[in-house]
Amino acid sequence: MTDHKAAFQRPRYALSSVDHVLRIIQLLRDTGGARLSDVARELQISPSAAHRLLAMLVYRDFAAQDETRAYVPGPSMGIGPSSSPWTKTLKSLVAPHIELLAERLDETVSLMFRTGTRTRVIMSVEGTQPLRVGDRIGLVQDARRTSGGKVIIAEHDRSLLERLYRSQSAQLAGNFMTESEFEKLLTALDEVRRRGYAVNRDETELGLHALGMPLHSAAGTVLAGFSVLVPAARGPVLEEERTLALMRAARDDMDDEIRAANFGLKA
Repeated sequence: MTDHKAAFQRPRYALSSVDHVLRIIQLLRDTGGARLSDVARELQISPSAAHRLLAMLVYRDFAAQDETRAYVPGPSMGIGPSSSPWTKTLKSLVAPHIELLAERLDETVSLMFRTGTRTRVIMSVEGTQPLRVGDRIGLVQDARRTSGGKVIIAEHDRSLLERLYRSQSAQLAGNFMTESEFEKLLTALDEVRRRGYAVNRDETELGLHALGMPLHSAAGTVLAGFSVLVPAARGPVLEEERTLALMRAARDDMDDEIRAANFGLKA
């Protein structure tokens, strides 16, 4: 007969390094993010030891660094913590507008935010057409390829983009870009800013096209992005004037909603 109590006992030959890595994963999963000093204090190890462990988690996509250099859950951990308060607030503010836009276009609309170099979908409303893009909630993808990700990073300054794609941590995470690749990205993002929207044609999934626009905090900084997604067969509809007009109106309404709630203002 199995001793169930024994299953929860600490292994006799526990490996401290493995235990530390698993505890970091639990910390990121349960809190949504932590700084290097937090991890070192929690594990009672030196900052240099904590940095080595975190670098490996970044390399294996279990962690990522955001714009403040805090460590957050990476795509290998799946969907981020459902208790993340700011994303819950954002979703509650804009959900009616996302639903209305999906109804008016009869296409799938998704809401996403950036974490590290990835976008994470926190809301998705499907259209009703027989041939349509399915629910995307929880999807984690490269921000340089998603339409919503492109409009988000297009509004970041060069220094942040350099940390994301030209730094030592970018090398460890496998996101490093050469100087020529980085300059090409900057040129593409300049065009996104000029147009006010970004397009994804088969970049993240064959047969899927999407058009994204940014959402802004009450302080005026980019906060998130939303995208309309269609099967490639209906791709041209994305840049029709009616679609763009409805998306711009939805963007303005959502930005107004966010400003009215003073959401994103620093204390």
